[in-house]
Amino acid sequence: MRVLVVNAGSSSLKLRLLDDHDTLEHSADLPAGPGGFDTASLAGVLQGWGKPDLVGHRIVHGGMIFTGPVRINDAVREQLLDLTDLAPLHQPKSLAALDAVTEQLPDVPAVASFDTAFHTTIPAAAATYAVPREWQQRYAIRRYGFHGLSHAYCSQRAAQLLDRPLTDLRVVTCHLGAGASLAAVLDGRSVDTTMGFTPLEGLVMATRSGTVDPGLVLWLEEHEHLAPHEIATALEQRSGLTALAGTGDMREVEAAADRGDPDAVLAIDVYTHRLVGGIGAMSAATGGVDVLVFTGGVGEHSCRVRRRAVDRLGFLGLAIDFHRNDTVHDDGDITAAGATGRTVVITAREDLQIAHEARRVYGTR
Repeated sequence: MRVLVVNAGSSSLKLRLLDDHDTLEHSADLPAGPGGFDTASLAGVLQGWGKPDLVGHRIVHGGMIFTGPVRINDAVREQLLDLTDLAPLHQPKSLAALDAVTEQLPDVPAVASFDTAFHTTIPAAAATYAVPREWQQRYAIRRYGFHGLSHAYCSQRAAQLLDRPLTDLRVVTCHLGAGASLAAVLDGRSVDTTMGFTPLEGLVMATRSGTVDPGLVLWLEEHEHLAPHEIATALEQRSGLTALAGTGDMREVEAAADRGDPDAVLAIDVYTHRLVGGIGAMSAATGGVDVLVFTGGVGEHSCRVRRRAVDRLGFLGLAIDFHRNDTVHDDGDITAAGATGRTVVITAREDLQIAHEARRVYGTR
């Protein structure tokens, strides 16, 4: 069953066509302009690829309604629209992509896969904010978590690499890209994660601040008279590595650090400090670490970030082989001899996870 995977990002529409054996037949990244996605280009791409058997859409937010993949129909689309307030920056793009592809392939069944669904298994102790109960009930305030498709795929792939059942592993997955989050995976289920009600919580990211004192936000509103949207824009788009080093690209930050730029050196220190602290917290949720996974653009390609992080995690039984760490390509084990926990690097393949979920919904492999 050929599956077209549709992933609507902030700046592009990623299309991947996988054949019956999960081999990538075609791929395209269509830029998104101010008016949305270029549907004319979309039509030309899809026509050249041939008709798929199934479409799998990545949807960022499923709330607590969608705890797994679901067939898309008019009622489901309305429910997804109702969740826009929980993800105003992401949900509209996902729905725009859904509508654009549906217009081109009206007779092809479609499945929605959710970034939040993997984390619906997080226990109440980890998911609950200590805020007034009426807020929790009225506004559905809780820790949702994101990047669930990546965390789900990487934990399964790690079990394959180790040739062990996932239900027998304590896994900490590090999705380190422009957005970054960690997940604690115990017996194949997410039991904690670093992102929360929004993708702003947690680690330092390319342009996002990660966790800050909520009192800071209130102070800026009260004393500096900044409007909520000004603060939100700054925390989303002008913070993180961008604020610390002038760029959100870790490759550029590392190059500047090699030149002795003090801002870049500090940026890497801050990034690593938050990362190590987060891994420690996730390991507490799983009761130890059998395997630590790095994925995403930074996780896959920055041997410096991996080395600096794992160097401080020896108390968890983790250590990496420097040569393997510097030369790893694709999926690989970089564990040092004698380490009790394994460290692996896995290529992010959310498209495979989405395709697998779509096939599962329709009762195929």
